Amino acid sequence: MLINTAVLLVVLLALAVPVAASMGVLGLVLDQFYSFFPLHRAIGEVFWSTSTDFLLVSIPMFILLGELMLRAGMAERLYDAMEKWLGWLPGGLMHANIGACAAFAATSGSSVATAATIGTVAIPQGERHSYSQPLFLGTLAAGGTLGILIPPSINMIIYGTLTDTSVPQLYLAGFIPGLALAVIFSLTVVIACMFKPQWGGTRQKASWSARLSSLVNLIPPLLIFLIVVGSIYAGIATPTEAAAVGVMSALALAAFYKRLSWTMLRDTAEGTMRTASMVIIIVLAAYFLNFVLVSIGLTDLLTSTILDLGWTPMQTFAAVVVFYLILGCFLETLSMMVTTIPITTPLMMSMGFDPVWYGIVVMLLLEMALITPPVGLNLYVVQGVRRGGSLSDVIIGAIPFVIALMAMVILLAFEPGIATWLPKKFY
Repeated sequence: MLINTAVLLVVLLALAVPVAASMGVLGLVLDQFYSFFPLHRAIGEVFWSTSTDFLLVSIPMFILLGELMLRAGMAERLYDAMEKWLGWLPGGLMHANIGACAAFAATSGSSVATAATIGTVAIPQGERHSYSQPLFLGTLAAGGTLGILIPPSINMIIYGTLTDTSVPQLYLAGFIPGLALAVIFSLTVVIACMFKPQWGGTRQKASWSARLSSLVNLIPPLLIFLIVVGSIYAGIATPTEAAAVGVMSALALAAFYKRLSWTMLRDTAEGTMRTASMVIIIVLAAYFLNFVLVSIGLTDLLTSTILDLGWTPMQTFAAVVVFYLILGCFLETLSMMVTTIPITTPLMMSMGFDPVWYGIVVMLLLEMALITPPVGLNLYVVQGVRRGGSLSDVIIGAIPFVIALMAMVILLAFEPGIATWLPKKFY
């Protein structure tokens, strides 16, 4: 049954059947062949209970927040501040790329939006100052992935919903690994530029007065971050309510910057509906498939099969990491997430792993999937913003950061407290 299920899913995806439809069809087929009860009769109830989940409502709200920030012109000001503060390091503007991505990720919750927004601002600067194209583009593709890990993260909300794990705890768990990963990315640039100084382009020097005056540009994203995340941990708002407050704050900032118009609101609404509808239909289909898998005992069968192999927890963990690395080369991250988490999470929990810690590991593995060919979405986003040259430049530039991400996964495997320390302090 395990092999048949995997083969059927791969065949459906290979035929370019939409992900939501693939999962729905797979659930119906498994229902017909492996269930003693007509599980398809529960589709309406599963869809209704899932779509009315209060936590799930936060997803379109966070997407709307990212769209507003994208069109409010905050990225240009944010990048200018990062350029003045980080441009003196070996690698110059590439550190500004990573820093700006980390800061924007802390408000948008989306890796694709982060890579596209910061890439639009950064790429012209990189070309103007003669930076190595591959490494420069790689910092944008990799820096964009921080949108998955640094809260507020849409993917963490989906993980929490699928596994019944506390989203506030996941957000806390993502802080230290997210900041550590940004530092590791910067160290990767420094090491690369030590071996090849010509890759570093022209270092950007700024006076202390210019640096201090640029701090005002960091206030809007910091303010939104504090409003959204701070209200959650102060007990004032749930993640959904915090996202709504963040949207109102972004609207106020857009009005302050004189970017608020009917055209801007229309474009924002269209972008939000397009993205949110795709995400929600995939999540609904994933819930139905998860319901079928549990009902026919497939998750229990997988767990017992692994246990019968006699693998240690770390061997099982290594196998899961390899599984995600391979899968990430062929599946888009959201699809990979909703099709595998209902299966792998019970397995990892049966081995004694913390679901919050495992959630952070999954985020890191999803980040790798975003920058590994042939389906790495951030690679195509950065290439699309670039509007010229070869995609191979972006792929080559992202390779060092794939290694950096793997180093972070290994670090978490041996030091899980990096992710679990903050949640344990507050909960």
